[in-house]
Amino acid sequence: MTSSADFRTPSECRWDVDGLTLRGLSWGEPGAMPVLALHGWLDNAASFTRLAPQLEGCHVVAVDLSGQGRSSFRSPDATYQIWDDVPQLAALLDQLGWQRCALLGHSRGGIISTLLAASLPERISHLVMLDAVVPQAVDETAFPRQLGRFVHERQRALARTGKRYATWDEAIAARVRNGLPREAAQALASRSLEGDAEGGWEWRIDPRLRAASAVKMSDGQIRAVLGAIRAPALLLQAREGMMQHASLVELARAHMPQLQVRQVDGSHHFHMEPDIDPQVPDLLDFLAGD
Repeated sequence: MTSSADFRTPSECRWDVDGLTLRGLSWGEPGAMPVLALHGWLDNAASFTRLAPQLEGCHVVAVDLSGQGRSSFRSPDATYQIWDDVPQLAALLDQLGWQRCALLGHSRGGIISTLLAASLPERISHLVMLDAVVPQAVDETAFPRQLGRFVHERQRALARTGKRYATWDEAIAARVRNGLPREAAQALASRSLEGDAEGGWEWRIDPRLRAASAVKMSDGQIRAVLGAIRAPALLLQAREGMMQHASLVELARAHMPQLQVRQVDGSHHFHMEPDIDPQVPDLLDFLAGD
């Protein structure tokens, strides 16, 4: 076993998947319970630097999803739909040698986790979602309008250059203004903020991630995804978070009888704040169960 001091210090990781470089962080020893951690929209693997070290007995791998953190941007012809990450993550599991693992997903990473658990149920032992479960359903008749919006926003994103900030503190303040706690913004900056005092600072994020999706899931598709999940599932819902639609939770309960839902204190990024600490014993108990 690693000591608690060693466990708190992550190892830097790199993988080559689909011609792209994925990077990430890992905690714990290979051979311990495998946990794949997926961060939220515009975040990176540092999202788990508070929670992952507390998951003793687990081998936690947090990946910078494509276009974020230190991972490669996708080619100009590629997209960033939520399902585009699923085959990359399946290939990553193969490289890690994990036949089965637990998923720990925050926000957009939580939604990607549900897609992965539904499409490859034989490979997922447990599913933990942090303030996310599925996207809001969109009526099928909205498809042409949504596709047109995607085309226009994608073109603008490809032509856009990232915003540069004169100082590191200004770049941090920009994320704080968007609702991110300062300590969380500083942690994410360690993997995403590039530049220097002379040329300024820029968040390393593919602009296409800010563009509209080409397709949004219908009610029937969302129900099918939820119904296909076989793993024990736990949703930690932040009282001051972004997931305030009770209908989504009830929909998930209706199609996932194994789902446990717990309300926790804190904001959308509660897993990066002290609010997560009291939840760790229950989370470890959940991961230890069948």
